[in-house]
Order: sequence, then C-alpha cells, then structure tokens
Amino acid sequence: MKLYTYFRSSAAFRVRIALNLKGVQYQPVFVHLAKGEHRKPEYAKVNPQALVPTLELDDGSRLNQSLAIIEFLEEMHPSPALLPKDALGRARVRSLSNLVASEIHPINNLRVLQHLKRALGQNQEQIDTWYRYWIADGLAKLEAELQSKNRFCHGDAPTMADCCLVPQVFNAKRYHSDLAPYPNTMRVFDECMKLEAFDRAQPAKQPDAE
Repeated sequence: MKLYTYFRSSAAFRVRIALNLKGVQYQPVFVHLAKGEHRKPEYAKVNPQALVPTLELDDGSRLNQSLAIIEFLEEMHPSPALLPKDALGRARVRSLSNLVASEIHPINNLRVLQHLKRALGQNQEQIDTWYRYWIADGLAKLEAELQSKNRFCHGDAPTMADCCLVPQVFNAKRYHSDLAPYPNTMRVFDECMKLEAFDRAQPAKQPDAE
C-alpha cells in the first residue's frame, strides 16, 4: 500500500493518523506541493484531481479525498473504530470532520493562499490575516460543538473527527493564531498528541519534512 503525501498537507496528515491508529503499514510517496509536483502530468495519471493524499492499494486501485480514504479504511479495518457504532454518533463525528475538512481547510489551503498572492496581489501580512480570520471563525464553531466531559471529540476514544482536528490546530499554530478562546479544542488536541499514532504522523516527523 502506498500513500502519496506531503509533510505539510493537512489532508494527508489526517490519513497518516488514521493509518497509524489502524496499524496499517504503508509506503510513503512524496509529492512536493510547494514545488508544484502535484500538477505534473505524471501525477495526473495517479490522481486526476491533482491533489494529495492518494492511497494506492496493493492491487493498484487508487483512492483520493481524505475523508473518503478514512471511511474506506474504517470499512476494511474496522478495529479500532474511528466511527461510533450508533447512527447518531456516526453522524456527529462526520459533521465535526466536515466542519474542518469542508469549511475551515478549503479556504486556507495552499492553492488559495497562492491565488491571494499571485493573482490578487496580497502581501504576506494580508495573507496571514486572512488565514487567522478563517481559523478563528472555524475553531469557534468547532469549540461550540465539543463537550468538556469527553476526552476526545466524541467520547473517550479517537475518531475520524480527531484525525481532522489535530492537523487544523497544527496549521493554526503555524500561523500564530490565538488559541486561548478554544479550551475544549486544545484539550482534545493535547489528549490526541499523547498518542503515538498522532505524534508519529505530525509534519516534522515525516521523511520529507523541511
């Protein structure tokens, strides 16, 4: 099994966490987003969306989009579970996951930031302000959904939602966002980072880290 990944990609980070939690071994294949390697024709043959991550199975099948990959892993390797057994719980975990993956992350990913700079002429200070604004907006929504009685996003074991939360907090820290207003979010983050599966997946510990 191969994972096409980039150390700083939040989406790839999510999948690395899930693979580690499931105990699934994989071979990383590095795609340098900042150098535009995802836009090269050879990678288009791997993933026509020109995005990471891509998970390539032993039979050559390929999957893309991080949440779809995690749900696939959940079906193929059901233990430990990353989705609750009850339908209401599964819906809540999917909702929290999509709050990060569909609401916060897309407007702050690399291609958006590059467009702000190259096409719209924004300087780095303006780009950083944009980033922190949307981080604050999204994390406030996430904070409102989390419950202090739970160790993780949903209950006392990590789920797909935690796989999404942790990379987003890493991004927020990288851009020096004020995280004091989100005590439950940061408590969950700290609990996650106590686990080897999360720690080993972090950007600084990837072979392609810069």
